[in-house]
Amino acid sequence: MPAVHRVDPKTYFSDAEWRSLAVRSSWRGLLLVAHAWIVIFAAMAVAVIWPNPFTVLLAIGIIGCRQLGLAILMHDAAHGCLHPDIKVNDWVGEWLCGQPMGSSLARYRPYHLKHHKFTQQAEDPDLVLSAPFPTTRASLRRKIIRDLTGQTFFKQRIAPYFQAFAKAKASGKSTPETLKSIAAHEQRFFICNAVLLTGLSLAGLWWAYFVYWILPMAVWYPLITRLRNIAEHACMPDNDDPMRSARTTRTDLIERAFIAPYYVNYHCEHHMFMHLPCWSLPKAHRLLTEKGVTARMEVRTGYLNVLAIAAPKP
Repeated sequence: MPAVHRVDPKTYFSDAEWRSLAVRSSWRGLLLVAHAWIVIFAAMAVAVIWPNPFTVLLAIGIIGCRQLGLAILMHDAAHGCLHPDIKVNDWVGEWLCGQPMGSSLARYRPYHLKHHKFTQQAEDPDLVLSAPFPTTRASLRRKIIRDLTGQTFFKQRIAPYFQAFAKAKASGKSTPETLKSIAAHEQRFFICNAVLLTGLSLAGLWWAYFVYWILPMAVWYPLITRLRNIAEHACMPDNDDPMRSARTTRTDLIERAFIAPYYVNYHCEHHMFMHLPCWSLPKAHRLLTEKGVTARMEVRTGYLNVLAIAAPKP
C-alpha cells in the first residue's frame, strides 16, 4: 500500500508558531533524561530509607513509569529531536535511554520510521500491537495479569536466551559460542546494567538493583507499555487519515506520574508532525484546540476511557 498522507504544518500553524514548535534545544532533551534518572534514584532512596508496602509499591510504579520515559526519550532520539547535535542525540539516546532498558537506538530507528511511513497499513511493523483490538474484557484482563505477574517480561526478555541456547544446540554450536553470540548482541545492555548494579553495590544496596530496577521493569513497565500501545493506535476510526489513525489521550497528574511520561499521550500530534520534540507537543495540542482542529482529531480523555473502547462491555 502507498505511504500514509503527510500533514503540512502550514495548514494549521503560522510561520512564527511553527518555528517556535519545531526549534531544537541543546538542553531540554538532556534535562528530561536527567529528570528520568533523578526520579528513578529518588524513588529508590525513599523506599530504601522508609521501607514499607506503600513506599515499595509507589517506587515500583514511579520507576516503571520513568523506565518507559527512557524508552520515550530514546524514541525522540530516533527522530533526531533529543539534541540538535546528532552525535550527542544518538549517544544519549543509545547509552542513557535505550540500552539500560535493553533497546538499541540503531535497530529501533529504521523500524520506527517504517511505522510512521505506513501507519496502520499492512506494512506497518507495529500493526500487530493494535490489530487484536477491540477484544473482550476477559482477554484484556488476562493480558494485564500476565504483565503484572512478570510473564510478559519473561517471554520478551528471558525466554529468548533459552531459545538461543536451544537453537544453538540443535545446530551443533558449543555453549561458549552461544554465550559469545548473546554477549555480542546484548553487550551494551549488560554494560549499562553492570554499571547500575556496581553503583548500587558500592552503596551497599546491591539488592535494590533487583527490587527497584528489575522488578519495575518486569511488572509495571510491560503493563503501561501495553496501555500506551492500546491508546496510541487501537480501534482507530480511519486508518488512512493521519488525524484519525493515531490517538491523543488527555491525562491528569496521576496518569502522567504513573502511566504517560514525557508527553507520550500526545500521539496524534506526534504522527501529524513527527519531527516535533516531545516537549513541543502540549503547545501544539493547545494551538490546535484553539483553532478547532482537535475536534476533527481522535482525542480521548483518560486511559480508562480508552480501555473501554478497546475492551467494550458485552
